[in-house]
Amino acid sequence: MEVLYFDREIECADREIIQARQLERLQAMLDEVLASNPFYGRKLREAGLERGADVRTLDDLSRLPFTRKPELMADQEATPPFGTNLTYPLKAYTRLHQTSGTTGKPMRWLDTEDSWQWWGRCWGAVYRAAGVTDEDRVYFAFSFGPFIGFWAAWEGARQIGALAISGGARNSQQRVENLLELGATVLCCTPSYALHLAEVAREMGLAGEIQRSPVRAIIVAGEPGGSIPSTRNRIESLWGAKVYDHTGATEVGAHGFTCVYQAGVHLNEGEFIVEVLDPATDEPADEGELVITNLGRWGSPIIRYRTGDHVRLNRERCACGRTFVRMEGGVIGRIDDMLIVRGVNVFPSAIENIVREFPEVDEFAVEVYRVEEMDEMEVKIEVVGSEPEAVAAKLADTFHRRLALRVKVTPVPAGTLPRWELKARRVRDLRKQQG
Repeated sequence: MEVLYFDREIECADREIIQARQLERLQAMLDEVLASNPFYGRKLREAGLERGADVRTLDDLSRLPFTRKPELMADQEATPPFGTNLTYPLKAYTRLHQTSGTTGKPMRWLDTEDSWQWWGRCWGAVYRAAGVTDEDRVYFAFSFGPFIGFWAAWEGARQIGALAISGGARNSQQRVENLLELGATVLCCTPSYALHLAEVAREMGLAGEIQRSPVRAIIVAGEPGGSIPSTRNRIESLWGAKVYDHTGATEVGAHGFTCVYQAGVHLNEGEFIVEVLDPATDEPADEGELVITNLGRWGSPIIRYRTGDHVRLNRERCACGRTFVRMEGGVIGRIDDMLIVRGVNVFPSAIENIVREFPEVDEFAVEVYRVEEMDEMEVKIEVVGSEPEAVAAKLADTFHRRLALRVKVTPVPAGTLPRWELKARRVRDLRKQQG
């Protein structure tokens, strides 16, 4: 199996080399930020730092304060429109994007030309790990609005010399036709949208065409589906292509990627310092909350950012040769999205993994609510080509066996549940509204 690298020297380096490079870049960034970034200058000085060299080893990282999303949002509200996490004068910034807003009001984020090039390099690592080269045609099934989405992936495609094809301003039917007509070899979208495009192709009578198309790699982001085994398998079988997961965030950067061995998501330690902490104690752990510091986005940096992502680390060298740590199963779930139903802890990704094992189910949605002080979970499903009630009964039995939880499974008419181009929002916890 051919393995490609964006920067083999660092991707396959010994841990001592990786950590020495991280420390050097961290110290240089801290010097820059302390000199002129109001947001972090204050936070770092309150922690007793006056210069980057005050962080002598990576163990000293624990001296630095955490950064949380609510304080970034509060900073932008207090100093609109961009907040004070800006290291340079406003004229130095050339790109404006914003978060998706799925968990509240969108945050705006600025990038300098240097930091935008850094974004592209991070995506270069994503592409190379998936075997993408300058001979590929990359199709972006994305509307290209203010959400950063695949904008940075577009820049990364330019940096590696691939042909970038925009699917903006097109509906799903047009995108299916377009990527087939143009001979796209790589598709970039969310896992949910990859499934939806396959559903649309089936309705157009083109299911066989997409399976036989030149598309050989699908790079997915925005949701955990690319690392959920049954979701990944479903996409691969519908498209006849391999699925590669990518993790990142507007405020953090493109920090994770799957290699051709699909053995977890590599965290790009050439461009980020990664910590995993036990949420209860904040002590280092191999399973817990992912905390990230980026090293190349000096214009609007992130230092010790609590992502809220629950992950499990694998520190062994991968079969691809990379020594970067990996997240087993990608992002297992959002710590604040975990559902507790009748004493059972359930991540939405566990629900999706079970549902996607049933090829008869096109789409699903989850509602959690309370009936006479008892928590109930209901999964609504759209079923195609089979008896809906029989599928629902089998799915309910599987939930009971695998989650130790009785789940109500309700078939609904085809086409009644939402479809998603960006991050899917399939889970609604109605208990908060019920009081």
